[in-house]
Amino acid sequence: MAEDHKPPEQDNLYAMRHSLAHIMATAVQHLWPEAKFGVGPVVENGFYYDVDLGETTLSEADFGKIEKEMRRNIGANLPFERFEKPIDEALAWAKERGQPYKEELLNDLKRAGTTVVKDLDVSELGLAADGDSVVENVSFYKNGDFTDLCRGPHVASTGAVGAFKLMRVAGAYWRGKDNNPQMQRLYGVAFATKEELEQYLHLLEEAKKRDHRKLGKELDLFAFSELVGGGLPLFTPRGTVLREKLTALAEQLRRESGFQRVSIPHITKTELYKVSGHWDKFGDELFLVESQETSDNLALKPMNCPHHNQIYASQPRSYKDLPIKYYETTTVYRDEKTGELGGLSRVRSITQDDSHAYVRVDQVAAVVGDLVKDVNAIYGQVLGMPLRARLSFRDDSNKYLGEAVLWDQAQATIRELAVSNELNFFEAEGEAAFYGPKIDFMASDALGREHQVATVQLDFVQPERFKLIYNDSDGQEKQPVMIHCALLGSIERFLSVYIEHTAGWFPFWLAPEQIRILTINDTVLPYVEKITSLLDSVLLMKPVKYNELRYSVDDRNESLGKKIREATNMKIPVQLIVGPKDVEAGEVSVRTQQGEQKVSLDSLAAFLETL
Repeated sequence: MAEDHKPPEQDNLYAMRHSLAHIMATAVQHLWPEAKFGVGPVVENGFYYDVDLGETTLSEADFGKIEKEMRRNIGANLPFERFEKPIDEALAWAKERGQPYKEELLNDLKRAGTTVVKDLDVSELGLAADGDSVVENVSFYKNGDFTDLCRGPHVASTGAVGAFKLMRVAGAYWRGKDNNPQMQRLYGVAFATKEELEQYLHLLEEAKKRDHRKLGKELDLFAFSELVGGGLPLFTPRGTVLREKLTALAEQLRRESGFQRVSIPHITKTELYKVSGHWDKFGDELFLVESQETSDNLALKPMNCPHHNQIYASQPRSYKDLPIKYYETTTVYRDEKTGELGGLSRVRSITQDDSHAYVRVDQVAAVVGDLVKDVNAIYGQVLGMPLRARLSFRDDSNKYLGEAVLWDQAQATIRELAVSNELNFFEAEGEAAFYGPKIDFMASDALGREHQVATVQLDFVQPERFKLIYNDSDGQEKQPVMIHCALLGSIERFLSVYIEHTAGWFPFWLAPEQIRILTINDTVLPYVEKITSLLDSVLLMKPVKYNELRYSVDDRNESLGKKIREATNMKIPVQLIVGPKDVEAGEVSVRTQQGEQKVSLDSLAAFLETL
């Protein structure tokens, strides 16, 4: 079912956060009267304001006095008063008060209306004219002795703003351009009630503990090297187990849905991407490769679909051959901006569990239905992450390829498929791929954060650009519909999400080290050999078929307490503790997150199956 638009209380929360940005600016002005102000929009969960304090550098040590001054302003319960000025009077106001950033905005508005200021949050601009017409009047808001150029909205008075907390300060270039002055961006969070704020702050603390970069180091999952380069993760043996088991699950589902594995090279002639349209859209993200033998212009592949198209086009196709389904787990490369790289969340080497199906129009619904089932199987049945679907459609910009009629057809099909597959969905304009609309699946993690994971995309454009055809039953040549799908998406990015979702406590089938045997003393070593022989003979069937047990033996001359602590810190799901009494009884002590219990050696294999 489709999701409703945001409720009215969200509009009230927006006004509250916007008002707090002004209250924070009021406090800064009181404490540093020479402050110069940029813009202060609402952002997710809060607000910020860009300020220029000259030689003064803000730090967290200043937050207390800023918050104290904000609370004084809030306690005064001063009204937010709106008024307008002609643009020239507004410019005189900015000059008189020594506010060059406001003056720049007003000059831009005076020259060309909104067209010059699209790089800013328009809620911070006093717009009294519509469209791109030149602005004649601008609006202001006043609270006490602070007046700001602003379109609103605001709450009625400073006393109606809920609970807030200042969080951090960061550098920010004016209007996001590195040749402009650098300002200080002061961030705060705000909620309607103190309880909601405290809950959010608790989640932030929990998120710090779960940070995948921190856990990746502690659990020995991946590393980065300056010699290798930023955004190029190196996976350890333990981290590689995670990648391989998740990949095996995604590939297993693909094979069961009739997909066949293919394999393509990592470099290609740039001409391939000029035909597909990727060169014009993403040419500045490509790693270019120079040949010493030929004059070919080459690139590391940033995506796989153009290569798969060439496999489809390598021989004649009949309507009887369709659907033709290819899958491949392979790495692509994109020259992401250095400042945007972060752990596994944003990398330059991106491993995709990619697939492409070439289908007749009458086969679209069945193929998409199978892919939706696979998505639900992974996230609902195996990983336990609630899903909803975003129908990502085009907007009115010119960044998309293909005829409008094809887009309308594809978007109508996507909407029908979402309904027929009973998806909990919402629509988002401007989120489509440049070649077609898509269903993006959004998974909620343990902290309630939402992440895009799997995607299913319809593509009428690439078959046209590559002249892909099949001979139909009437003898006519027709173009197939192309369906792109990734169940995990970027495996690196998915791992960043899933590590934080589980806090590193992976389910038994996925854990890099599933079992650690801890000995109390050396007298039990012959009995440990019986346990390891048993573990070597066990093959777990689900969710990945024939998943062998991964175990180690800690028989060091250390205390049992130390061994337990180390195994727990490594988040190993099962610890088998073996002492002389266990040998006599023919059992082991099984320690999990749920507690500790005795299990006979004869029942151990069955017990592990239940995990």
